[in-house]
Amino acid sequence: MAAIDVWSRLREALNDDSCALIVLSRPRDKQNTEAAKISIRPVQLKEGLRYQFSRRVHGKEFHENHDQPATYEQIQQLFPQTYGDLHIYTGGYDLTARVQKGEKLRVKQKSPSQQPKEVEQHNRTKQYLIPEGAPCPFLQQIGVMTEDGKVKASRYHKFRQINRFLELVDDVVPSLPKQGTLNIVDFGCGKSYLTFALHHLLTDIQQRDVNIVGLDRREDVISTCSKIAGELDCSGLEFQKGDIQHYQPGTKIDMAVSLHACDTATDEVIAQAIAWKAEVILAVPCCQHEVAGLLTKNQQPALTQHGILKERYAALVTDALRAKMLEAAGYQVQIVEFIDMEHTAKNLLIRAVKVERQPQVLKRRREEFQTYREELGLPELALERLLKAKRIGIG
Repeated sequence: MAAIDVWSRLREALNDDSCALIVLSRPRDKQNTEAAKISIRPVQLKEGLRYQFSRRVHGKEFHENHDQPATYEQIQQLFPQTYGDLHIYTGGYDLTARVQKGEKLRVKQKSPSQQPKEVEQHNRTKQYLIPEGAPCPFLQQIGVMTEDGKVKASRYHKFRQINRFLELVDDVVPSLPKQGTLNIVDFGCGKSYLTFALHHLLTDIQQRDVNIVGLDRREDVISTCSKIAGELDCSGLEFQKGDIQHYQPGTKIDMAVSLHACDTATDEVIAQAIAWKAEVILAVPCCQHEVAGLLTKNQQPALTQHGILKERYAALVTDALRAKMLEAAGYQVQIVEFIDMEHTAKNLLIRAVKVERQPQVLKRRREEFQTYREELGLPELALERLLKAKRIGIG
């Protein structure tokens, strides 16, 4: 029962920002254990929160960093097999677990002897659009910030992701209409962290009036997001159950957003946004299966014979073709690096801004798209079919 309590407490300490220090000590085989103890502290790297293992071997200090799951797994491997004592220091308590004779585990808990320090920063402090230390209601609501504006160490990755997204949006705000209400649709909004961030950027920072609709097929998600929007009194933000194919905005859309729409759902958003003549399109594609399913082993055999390389190659080809099609539709396109979401490693953002192009330039872009697709040996793709169905002439 005590062992279960130890691992439960360890997991809790690693999963929030209460952990100050973990120490493994009292080697069980001193002759074959290099370090007398291992100290583990939270550190903040550019990749997010990590735990730094420090050990001294033959007078030299060695360090290695692990994320939360790997830290938990490492400690499980080291205790009680290699080290007989495990000390966990948090802001709420000190806990010591000791292996006694007969392999019995003795666990003692007492009042805290130290408080977690500000997580050590191994990178130069960055100025964010939503700064650290300034309370932000929606970040507090979703558990990223404390009431006094402190970013929770375990949620720092999410904090960086949100701010990176806002930077990418802030760059294209000048391309949106200068006057009046901005009309925006976020397709497949999910938990809507970034939808709330977008609302915050445009209303609190840019001081614009907005009409933002978060669209998702899941009723439970829409219900939760609507409740949060109501509690935060987010004027001009609403959530609706639905999908891109059946949504009728009733007004001109200035910005279309699609974050991690799966496979050709991204094409549906792009085609619809082009049809609406949206000024800005932001899309983070996910699960690009269409091209992968069309490639044969005779096409780029060095890449297509390996499953993982074929998948990545197909994804890059898909996004390159999407970018070409957007250019043919009169958009200036950038493909920029995003920050991977918690549930997917996809990290490319297609950012398209509508610009004035001469007809001959659009025609040339269309020909480039066609030539590239044919060189790849690919048939007509979903995005082309969707645009034809909407009777949109490209180039």
